[in-house]
Amino acid sequence: MNYENAVKTLTSQGKFYINLGLERISAILDLLGNPQDKLKCFHVAGTNGKGSVCAILASILQEYGKKVGLYTSPHIFDYTERIKINGQDISKDDFANYISEICSIAEKHNIHLTEFEILTATAFKYFADQKVDVVVLETGLGGRFDATNVIKENLCAIITHIDLDHTERLGNTKDKIAFEKAGIIKENCPIVTSEGYEAIKDTADEKNSLLLMTAPFADTTNLSLKGTYQQENLALALAALKLVYPEIPQTTVDEGLKNVKHPCRFQIIEDKNIIIDGAHNPNGITGLRESLDFYYPDKYRRFVFGCLKNKDYKKMMEILFEQGDEIYFYHFNNPNSCTVKELQAVCPYPSKEFKGLNELPQKENTITIFCGSFYMLQEIVEAAKIL
Repeated sequence: MNYENAVKTLTSQGKFYINLGLERISAILDLLGNPQDKLKCFHVAGTNGKGSVCAILASILQEYGKKVGLYTSPHIFDYTERIKINGQDISKDDFANYISEICSIAEKHNIHLTEFEILTATAFKYFADQKVDVVVLETGLGGRFDATNVIKENLCAIITHIDLDHTERLGNTKDKIAFEKAGIIKENCPIVTSEGYEAIKDTADEKNSLLLMTAPFADTTNLSLKGTYQQENLALALAALKLVYPEIPQTTVDEGLKNVKHPCRFQIIEDKNIIIDGAHNPNGITGLRESLDFYYPDKYRRFVFGCLKNKDYKKMMEILFEQGDEIYFYHFNNPNSCTVKELQAVCPYPSKEFKGLNELPQKENTITIFCGSFYMLQEIVEAAKIL
């Protein structure tokens, strides 16, 4: 199996096929020798900020001299981006070989894995085979029944900001969603968070786990990532590191912060006056809007926005747009993508269809913001060669 065939195999599982539960992933990992039991993990859940926290942790740990496995989602361009060791993507050949092995074993034993379960099993096996020192592990959806939650213990659990997203699966209140996220808390393993949900406190008590609450106001001066919301993410990452590795020197931390890479999260392309941001729910959009107000209060704003149909795009628009903004909508190549007409029908301001970067009029003191969906960013960034 080559990389292209591996991707076809993954997507044949159904791009939006989600079936939460630990039975299938546990079964395949048992057949693989339970590689997850050989790993030491920082486990990160939450609605927004998970990826940034993971990127910060991995960068500092690598600077500290650790061999660091990093498992995140989604990817922007290639599936291999999801599985890294010390910042390097798994090779396409290795990726294809692991996918082939895992799918063959699953088929032989009649285990019907989802796309995310195949990827998670691949990450665990690859990291164990490569004998990494520590893994930074991001949940895919929720926590309690997420495939990553097969680990029996962790160095530290981290729960980032919680908001309403995937309500059809996780519950229609923040408290219900917090209960699902709290599922990653393990017996006698510490938990770091910045929000005091009862479900998190209760689970920490039940599991006899040290609960550390952080103030979301860390100094981001040395952090390469931009965005006002990074204060909270950085506070969580630093608190977790201090708990597990209190001996890490501040100079190492500072150097690690300078080298954090996390594409398409308030990523500024200065020579083109472009910002690329993966905000895809109301809370993420709120963070984007606050960051625009902070960094570019006097800039004229041009938005290129696309969104999946299962998101609250009406509320996202109400938060993001204001009178005088230049608004473009894009129907990207995805079966769950909103059409331009669907977006225009609920937009409170005049808008146009986005047809290409070259067709946007040149304007002084203008910044163009691409946002609304990672799937849209992948398509536009590749087509326009923005990065």
